[in-house]
Amino acid sequence: MAPRRTRRSFLRAAGGAIASCGLAPYVAPVGAQERQRPRSKNDRLRLGVIGLRYQGSVIAREALPFGDIVALCDVDAEVLAKARAEFGDKAHAYEDYRRLLERQDLDAVLIGTPDHWHAPMLIDACRAGKDVYCEKPLTLTVDEGKQIARAVRESRRVVQVGTWQRSDSRFRLAAEMVRAGRIGKVRKITIVLAKNVQGGPFAAVDPPAHFNWDLWQGQTPAVPYIAERTHYTFRWWHEYSGGQMTDWGAHQLDIAQWMLGQERSGPVEIEGEAVFPNVPDGYNVARDFRARLRYADGVEVEVLDDGRAGVMVEGEEGRIFVNRGVLSGKPVEQLADHPLPREEFSLYGDDNRDRPERSGKLEAIKNHMGNFYDCLLARRDPISDVASQHRSATACHVANISMRLKRRLRWDPQAEQFVGDEEANRWLSRPQRAGYTLHA
Repeated sequence: MAPRRTRRSFLRAAGGAIASCGLAPYVAPVGAQERQRPRSKNDRLRLGVIGLRYQGSVIAREALPFGDIVALCDVDAEVLAKARAEFGDKAHAYEDYRRLLERQDLDAVLIGTPDHWHAPMLIDACRAGKDVYCEKPLTLTVDEGKQIARAVRESRRVVQVGTWQRSDSRFRLAAEMVRAGRIGKVRKITIVLAKNVQGGPFAAVDPPAHFNWDLWQGQTPAVPYIAERTHYTFRWWHEYSGGQMTDWGAHQLDIAQWMLGQERSGPVEIEGEAVFPNVPDGYNVARDFRARLRYADGVEVEVLDDGRAGVMVEGEEGRIFVNRGVLSGKPVEQLADHPLPREEFSLYGDDNRDRPERSGKLEAIKNHMGNFYDCLLARRDPISDVASQHRSATACHVANISMRLKRRLRWDPQAEQFVGDEEANRWLSRPQRAGYTLHA
């Protein structure tokens, strides 16, 4: 093994030059899997960040207490320049993420790109021997989740998904209370997301000189450049995302399945309703939508696009409401006199340090990026691991499929396919553009 370079010698060698070249099938560098990794919390990570507009920059900032950002990648040269100005102009910059992954000095990669690039980048990073923090939703399709799970299992990489509500004391305590029986047998969970944004038609124009439109599109169909397809507003195009059902649903359905103990399984029946816009060259995710997911034990999870955003769980002996600002309900009030025992229904193994929130005091919120760092050192699964987040994303995807097909569907969570419905099963994957086919 080559000796590990110091940060100073690396920065001198990197020089901050822009590196970019054409796409090619990814091949992990020799020795990448065996490269020395940090041994203790005194060692800082060497990080690469892919996708730096919006959430990519957010997670990069969250990682700064734990590591040094030595490589940056974005297909928008203006976004990349701003990121270098913020995170250090000595960090090496790339347009093509595959060139970033060739670096043998990286411990981990942070992925903050649009949804349609999550699976290829995550799988390639694992093959290159990198641990990964990937934004949610984990996937664009159900089949991508299967391929990611296989790649992570075979590479033995640590992967944290950005469903950080699992690290928020409110959501975690709510789930622990439900699983400890504090509301009795669960009857129903109601999730309120938000309305999908509507708009269009939008004008097709030449892509900006600083923006690699072909590379941004990746596996999706090649179409004329429309500015509203890119950056934050990619969420409202079916080609690249799933609207609020995958954007917010990846958070809230994950919490619902965590409460129900279904984080390694999923619903058995889905019925979705939606009205879709008919605007040429406009946003094309549902205008109005709702979905009902039924689980094997009879519990129904209803997803709505209007109302008070959050998760309401109702049981035979009470109910709890939780969102990012509130945890409420009589069972929560009762915690002051009847706290959850330390050993009772902790949802993350030995990560059960002093937690005042278990008695209703909600001061403690564990750092989601910090959990990733801890797990990278310990070589164990983080709190938002791939297995659970594949299932959470799957629940979102099958709900969207039911909406589009306008009918009730039966789902086999063990086989991970629809029962007796070949048309629905064809929606579990999508055609991929030549040159961008995912090979797990």
